[in-house]
Amino acid sequence: MAQLMLPLIPPGTTTITGAVSVLRDDHRWTYFLGYAPVYFHRPDDHLMFRLVTSQMIDAGLCRHVDIVTTFGVSKSSVNRWLKKFREGGLEAFFQKRGGRRGGTVLTPEKLQEAQRLLNTGHTRRETAEEVDVSLDTLRKAIHDGRLNEPPPTELLPVIATDTSTRNARDAAAADGMGTACTRPGERTLAAFGKLDGATSRFEPCHDVPNGGVLCALPALLCNGLLEGSKTLLGKLRGYYAALHILLLVGFMALCRVKNVEQLRGRPPGEFGILLGLDRIPEARCLREKLDQLCGSDGAEKWAAHLGQLWMEKDPDRVGTLYIDGHVRVYNGHLTQLPRRYVTRQRLCLRGTTDYWVNDGIGQPFFVIEKPVDPGLLNTLTTDIVPRLLNDVPDQPDEKRLAANPLLHRFILVFDRAGYSPAFFKTLWERHRIACITYHKYPGDPWPEDEFTEYSAVMPSGEPVRMRLAERGTLIGTGKNRIWMREVRKLTDSGHQTSILSTAYKLPLTDQAVRMFSRWCQENFFRYMIQHFGIDMINEYGTESLPDTERVVNPAWRDLDRTRNSVQNKLRYRRARFAELTMHSESEADPDKYQKWSLKKGLLLEEIENLEHSLAQIKASLKVTPKHITWGELSDTDKFRRLLPGRKRLTDTVRMIAYRAETAMANILTGPTVSTADARRLLQDLFVTSADILPDPENETLRIRVHSASRPSANRTLSKLFEKLNETETLYPGTQLKLIYEVIGEP
Repeated sequence: MAQLMLPLIPPGTTTITGAVSVLRDDHRWTYFLGYAPVYFHRPDDHLMFRLVTSQMIDAGLCRHVDIVTTFGVSKSSVNRWLKKFREGGLEAFFQKRGGRRGGTVLTPEKLQEAQRLLNTGHTRRETAEEVDVSLDTLRKAIHDGRLNEPPPTELLPVIATDTSTRNARDAAAADGMGTACTRPGERTLAAFGKLDGATSRFEPCHDVPNGGVLCALPALLCNGLLEGSKTLLGKLRGYYAALHILLLVGFMALCRVKNVEQLRGRPPGEFGILLGLDRIPEARCLREKLDQLCGSDGAEKWAAHLGQLWMEKDPDRVGTLYIDGHVRVYNGHLTQLPRRYVTRQRLCLRGTTDYWVNDGIGQPFFVIEKPVDPGLLNTLTTDIVPRLLNDVPDQPDEKRLAANPLLHRFILVFDRAGYSPAFFKTLWERHRIACITYHKYPGDPWPEDEFTEYSAVMPSGEPVRMRLAERGTLIGTGKNRIWMREVRKLTDSGHQTSILSTAYKLPLTDQAVRMFSRWCQENFFRYMIQHFGIDMINEYGTESLPDTERVVNPAWRDLDRTRNSVQNKLRYRRARFAELTMHSESEADPDKYQKWSLKKGLLLEEIENLEHSLAQIKASLKVTPKHITWGELSDTDKFRRLLPGRKRLTDTVRMIAYRAETAMANILTGPTVSTADARRLLQDLFVTSADILPDPENETLRIRVHSASRPSANRTLSKLFEKLNETETLYPGTQLKLIYEVIGEP
């Protein structure tokens, strides 16, 4: 009978499996099978390390993953060593390479220059580019012994640190330059102005909090996180470069860290690992860096550049654009912003209005901030339409427009706040821009026998069935009259929703689909408020508005408010007077008749007084200008606007993060995974811990995400990682190719 071996592991050893462990010190590495030592070698004997690990795997004492996890080496290296052992045995690890003739590409001069570059710390790829040879040629020269790499760049079995070890190291650094400041050399150079941006450098790390957010890096870069940042944003000097700050803000958005203050509760060293640094900047430093990036109106220029870039990348979706306003409520005390009606809270609150432009599935293109809200129509006319005429790609030229009088450039979709026959006519006749909106005065219902049931597909891919009818409608008066298409949808309850459109060539079902897709923008606002904090304050400063800014006249506003109050009172008293007239008392009962007459007389007197007051108020309104310039306001009515820079920069990064998350959700969505489920799965992924394992020799950065709570989620993530690995994305600022995998998945 076989005797079981008790796994008596010596103290101070690292467990590889339940029966195999290793004791590592400065003089010797000893491998134990249970309590018995079976192998040993010097710490710097790389050949013996490869031989021993290959023997243990071949004998079935451990698996590939055990060696990768314990020693922090790559899986491809372990496979290569095992293959060599199985094909050539022990001798294969000690055979000298020979028989190859000297290289002809690497001349003596190039060999000398390549050796100098390797000695000064350059990577293989950098050295090959400098001496103008291929990477394979350089690698062969190193293997042949014609070139020698310094020991620090040789493949050493590096031990990956765990969270406890890193926390102890970061805490110990607090006695020096600060918590987690473990790169004093680079920080000192930055302090003396000798370094513009530290190098992103990764070390093997296990269990990095929020490590899963690195899975979003390909999508962030694809959506323009670093696009144009070097030329459009302000310049940064010191330890943190612009790419570090933008990556940090992007990771914050996806990890649902909604403002800078919330970073105070996160270990700075652990978050710094995601950037390839020792730590992230503290809150005050991060605000200063954001302000520097926003300098010279950089945030506005960058946002405009990205908006145009997104339109050029997706010209099909730019054919229909959705515009809506969103009130960002302000509860601070730095300034008394004007009050606006907030639909979601049904209150008039202080704040600023942002006008967003999105596509048919809710993805944003750009936003226009209005501290003094002139209304949707004015913003469309002065800000949005001119910008779209310049930015929207693939617009028909004047020749095509002249040849087809019903052809439009693109379509704008908005709600009843943009209803204006004069505006519809101007858009069409001056710019040939079509619009779709709700009918503000639809009139009487149409007969139900006019409606026909149609099948349609929403932009999100959802099939729907609708009962629709169409007529031509002449709206407006005088010179502002315009013929428009009126489409009505009949609901199961019998309600008819009326839509007006100047998209004369658009099919009937597309008219309805594009109008009712407007809810995607409302869902976008709700999701961005809940998950990305677009309503949160990012700036604590204010500035004055220009004297030429047009604002609503406070005197006109007071008169308008008084007129509405008087009209409501008059309406109520007229209704009471009509009721008394309809139910008059008989003169046969003198007491009741007298009370009735007295009440009616008092009401008539109040009505006459209110009518007189209303006439005076209307006369005053006619001579009081509705808008005046900022300089004409009294000091008591003036307010200061919130500084726009930092808010615009963070909102742009949040837009990038939302678009990146949407792109990843589209990959996950399928027959068994809805869009909502995909987003929840991604939200969990971004805050999941991961192992970060760099392999400088093979120039890879392996992200091993910890297993999800369900096997089905792991399978879904594995499919996502296959797509991400196909992109072969390099981590910004390095030559390391990102490789993603789920721990435990084959």
